[in-house]
Formats: sequence, structure tokens, C-alpha cells
Amino acid sequence: MSNGAYAAAYEQSISDPSAFWGKAAESIEWITPPEKVLDDSNPPFYRWFAGGTLNTCFNALDRHVRDGRGGQIALFYDSPVTGYRSEYTYGELLEQVSRFAGGLRNLGIEKGDRVVIYMPMVPEAVIAMLACARLGAIHSVVFGGFAPAELSARIEDAAPKVVVSASCGIEPNRTIPYKPMLDAGIERSTHKPERVVMLQRPQAEAEMTARDIDWNELMAGADPVDCVEVAATDPLYILYTSGTTGRPKGIVRDNGGHAVALRWSMENVYDVKPGEVWFTASDVGWVVGHSYIVYAPLLTGATTILYEGKPVGTPDAGAFWRIIAEYGAVAMFTAPTAYRAIKRDDPKAALLEGHDISHLRNVFLAGERLDPDTYHWANDVLHCEVVDNWWQTETGWPIAANLRGLDPMPIKPGSPSVRVPGYDVQVLDEYGQDAPRGQDGAIAIKLPLPPGTLPTLWQDDERYVTSYLSAYPGYYLTGDGGMIDEDGYVFVMGRTDDVLNVAGHRLSTGSIEAALAGHSAVAECAVIGVHDDFKGQIPRGLVVLKGGYDPDLEGEKIKKELIQRVRDEVGAVASLKQVDIVAALPKTRSGKILRKTMREIADGKVPSIPGTIEDVGVLDALTDTLKATQH
Repeated sequence: MSNGAYAAAYEQSISDPSAFWGKAAESIEWITPPEKVLDDSNPPFYRWFAGGTLNTCFNALDRHVRDGRGGQIALFYDSPVTGYRSEYTYGELLEQVSRFAGGLRNLGIEKGDRVVIYMPMVPEAVIAMLACARLGAIHSVVFGGFAPAELSARIEDAAPKVVVSASCGIEPNRTIPYKPMLDAGIERSTHKPERVVMLQRPQAEAEMTARDIDWNELMAGADPVDCVEVAATDPLYILYTSGTTGRPKGIVRDNGGHAVALRWSMENVYDVKPGEVWFTASDVGWVVGHSYIVYAPLLTGATTILYEGKPVGTPDAGAFWRIIAEYGAVAMFTAPTAYRAIKRDDPKAALLEGHDISHLRNVFLAGERLDPDTYHWANDVLHCEVVDNWWQTETGWPIAANLRGLDPMPIKPGSPSVRVPGYDVQVLDEYGQDAPRGQDGAIAIKLPLPPGTLPTLWQDDERYVTSYLSAYPGYYLTGDGGMIDEDGYVFVMGRTDDVLNVAGHRLSTGSIEAALAGHSAVAECAVIGVHDDFKGQIPRGLVVLKGGYDPDLEGEKIKKELIQRVRDEVGAVASLKQVDIVAALPKTRSGKILRKTMREIADGKVPSIPGTIEDVGVLDALTDTLKATQH
């Protein structure tokens, strides 16, 4: 049970944020201490640690080497898709980063310049990110393998002087050449980077042009360089997220607030201390990779694992257990989708046998709603705490979590637990008033947002205000709906555009999905709201069955049981009358199910298919099913 530390920390973070975050900032080494912890002179553009200067790379590498951690492993690299492994001590990583920073400086990169990094999950991606931070340059990592249109939009907006790339990415069943996509992306953009640094991978070498320089050549001709002093409010990176207009939004992350928040979160939220091993199964192209593969563990002096593989298929559903056992991870972080995939392929967790994971304290899941069925399965199998947490690309670190290092609390399946210190989370009704406890509404965060969150969008203050701050003045709109219960636990039930209005009743797709997911035959599910002339909207269910179930023999029986389950658990008001059994659900590469795209197909509209889609073939296979509505 709570020991009261959380309540005290949360109360102070809201009532006296300058005192709370001023204390947290003591764990970061400053060149010039901040003059003001919170600069609230120009709302809604709040800035943290104004007047302070630092260098993020120094805090992530140099100070650990100086203080005696030079021989500790900073990064393990494990690549089942290539069969290659390596490791870097803090001293070795510092040497590589400072030398690559020297190479970038030789290419003319200075403080404030942008560098686009378009790479797979290789150590050089981490080295490039930290080298930019060392120089005070602003990196913008683009997910490796993004199509030319997505890449072009980011090059256009960030206007990088240099692009750092690799010749290819490697999937379990194919090699993806990056250079043709990169060249096409540059061709489409009116902005042309001056140089491209190319890491040649033996699986598919790239043809070089006059603009390109080989990674190894750049490193051979470079001398290590020291860290550049930057303001706390200077940007560290830009990370693009999908915008409703189709033009990506450049989320800005500053240096000072980011370092303070991530360092605080690592021990207080995730209970990972200096010297301990931490495994985040994500990609450096996403915010989870930025925050919890690269920056938070290294700012803490922990050991991070960079994994170039999948939860299943590289080679099987026991891949995560091997990593945890071999490297001694005390905690891991991934998306619920990954655990659903493992559960689907190995429902009895037979592949866990032979792997000693007794040192694993916590498994953290985020990126989408953690359904209770997946929570219970993982909890039963792993014999450690399985912990939901909720946050966004925009916030950079958790909004709601069970703070395992500060004040571990009872877990309520379906809830990421409580509001994290710094986040004044409120549930608002349609009039912008506080909704009563237990009542659904729009989840919003009262300004100012805490350190580490977005201060604005890249070169677009106006869009920042209109996208996030205009719906409820004084609040940041998360775009998610949900409620806070009597105990203060937050329940996030899905994007507000995933709230159905069935004959005047507002129903969350999350509650219907929870009912479907609880059926013993269901591995994965999604619910979409489709147009209905009579009721306005009605839900459609799509489910993927676990291995061992035959849709041809058992499908009709399972569908009837699922419809009855929703009737029993959500009520007849849900009006769920159609459930389709499908082979797979379409997702983005970060594991988010494309509910909006499926809804558009079902409603006969031209679907918006994001460039982040994992496998467009899955969507193609579903099209006829989605269009076939039962009446």
C-alpha cells in the first residue's frame, strides 16, 4: 500500500512546482545553474530552468566516466536478425560519440543546426543522437524504413544540414534498402541537405554519390570534441508525430527540462538505479526509444539494451525472455501489442522454461491501452509486477503511472494508476467543467505542463496552441477520454474519436474491447464505430483468435459468445451485433491499431493510411470484411 510519499510528492509538484523541480534538478550537472525554475512570464509558453546552461551528452556520458563508471557497460547491442552482438562501456561509448561529433563538426555542423537520423536499431543511431547533443545540434530521428513521402515531409520541415543514415534495415524475412527511399525523399523535398553520412551494412550496401560520405571514413578523419554549452531552453531534438491535417507535427524537446524529468522518472517511476540493466523493446524512431532506450538510462548511469529484433519470429516468442535472462535486466518496457503477440504464439509460456528471469522486478507496458486479459496473462506467467503507464509523444515521459521507485501502489487492471507528479490531470465534461469522480470525459492537463514535455511545435507556435490548448483554455488537451475513480486512479479508455455515440449513449470502444478480450479464444481485438442511420453509430468488433482455435469449425459459436459477453458486461445499449474473425489487425510500426483507418473503410470513405503502417497487406485483406456490414 501507499506509504504517503506519492501524495506528498504530488501535492508539492502542483502547489509549488518550482520547489519540487528545483530539487529534482540537483541530479543534473549544470554549467550555469538556472536563474528561475519555472518561467511563467509568457503563458501558455512556459519554460523550465530559464537561465540555466548544461550539455545533455555530458550528463549522459562524460560525468559517469569522470566519476568512475567508465568501465561499466553503458549499452548492450543484441541483433537476432543479423546474429551479431556487441557491448560498449561508458568510456567506449564516450570515445565513439565524441569522435562522431568531431566528424559532424568537420561537415560544418554547429549549435542549432538540424541533423536528420534515418537509421535502424544499431548502436550508430544512439551514437549519432548523442553526438548531436554534444554539439548542441538538434537531431530529428525518422523511423528507419519510412517511405519517401514521410521522410520528405520531415526533411522539408526540419531543414537538416546533414542526414545520417544506414544502407539498410533488416526484418526477419527481408532486407529493406534505405538509400533509394532516402534519395527519393530528398528529391521530393525543396530543402536539400548538404551531406549524407552512410553506414554501410554488409546485408545490402548502398551506392554512394558525391553528396554521401562513408561513416567509417568520417570517423577515421575526425578528432574527438568536447561538449558545447547550451541553454536549458534550447532544443535537444524534434520528433515528428502524425497530424490530423496530414502534415506531421514537430514535437520540440528542450535540453534542461528533458534531462531533469527523465532522470527523475527513471528511479521514481521505473525503479531503475545507476548500474542496473534496463531493457526497452521499442525503436529509437519513436518517443519511447528516445526517452527510455537512449536518454533516461544513460542520464541515470544505468545499462541499456538495444535490441534489433521482434517479440516473436526472431526466432520465436521466447526472444524477450532470452534477453532478460542473458543480460540480467531488472525491468523492461514495451507495448502491450508485443505481449499479445507472445501470448498468441505461446499461450502457456512454454518458451520461458530454461530462462532465469528471477531478477526481473517490473514489466512496464505503454503505447496503447493495456487490456486486463493481457495484464493477467503476463502477471501470471512472469511472477513480477506488470505495470501499465500512459503518456504520449508530446509529453515524452509518463502522465499516469504506478510509481514503483517512489511509492508502489496496488494495481488496478485497466488503469495506468495515478497522476504522475507534475501533471495536474483533470477529466472535463463537454462544458469544460470538472467531471465528477467515476464519470467519463475528456482527459486534459492543467497548465503549466511539467518539465520534459513539449514547450511548442517546431517553428509553429500557432499550431501548438490550436492543436492542444484551444479546446479548454488553460489546459492541454490529451485527445484521450476516460475518468478518474474515487481512489484517484486514472482510466484511459481511448482516443476521444474512439468514443461511440450509440443512440445518444456515449460508449468507449475500450470498454467493449475489454469485454471481447476477456474471452478465452481471443488473442487481440479492435472495436470501431460505424455509421448507422437509426442509431447514429454502432460498434463493429474484429478479433484475432489464439492459436489452436479453428475459425471454420468454431467461428460462429465464438462470435455468438462474444456478442453475449458484450451484452453481459457493457449492456444491451452497446448494440454490438457484428463481430468478424480476422487473421490480423492493421497496425503502425509502433504497435497502434489503425482503428480510424478501418472505420473509414467501413463507412465507405477513402481511408487515410498512415506512412507508419507496418503491413499494408493486412489492411488490404480486411477491406472486403470491413465493407460487408450485416443488417
